[in-house]
Amino acid sequence: MADETDAGAPETPEIPVANGADTAPQVGIIAQYVKDLSFENPNAPRSFQSQAQPQIEVNVNVQARRQSEDVFEVDLKIETVAKGDGQTAFVVDLLYSGLFGLRNIPDEALEPFLVVEAPRILFPFARRIIADASRDGGFPPLMLEPIDFATLYMAQRQGGGEAFGQVEGQA
Repeated sequence: MADETDAGAPETPEIPVANGADTAPQVGIIAQYVKDLSFENPNAPRSFQSQAQPQIEVNVNVQARRQSEDVFEVDLKIETVAKGDGQTAFVVDLLYSGLFGLRNIPDEALEPFLVVEAPRILFPFARRIIADASRDGGFPPLMLEPIDFATLYMAQRQGGGEAFGQVEGQA
């Protein structure tokens, strides 16, 4: 059987770029990893005897650092505390990080990507780690609600509240 070709289809012309350089914005995830994970159950075994629904406090912070010209490390820090009956049931602290390769990203888009989009990409994995840690600690899995990183970033940019995201080593 002979190879079939579509002789009637026009070829897609390649878009010429100056001096052969590729100037299109590019983003890639190089790696994701747990940098630090801590689970504490300071009042065991009493914490397992409580029938009260625990109150959950969640604190989130994002930091980004330039590792090389086109590589940034983004840290998503999530601290959770569950309290019930006036005592701490458990504490989960997670520092989950990712290495992102960014090329040809305009300067005005760099910070929003690093403190909004990058943590949005990392969050589902961090959420799963926190759920597993609380479950493995003897409690029901703590399923965090999705976080609106854009709203947190905008609040920080408008001066309303604590500093949320930081980018170190920007060019």
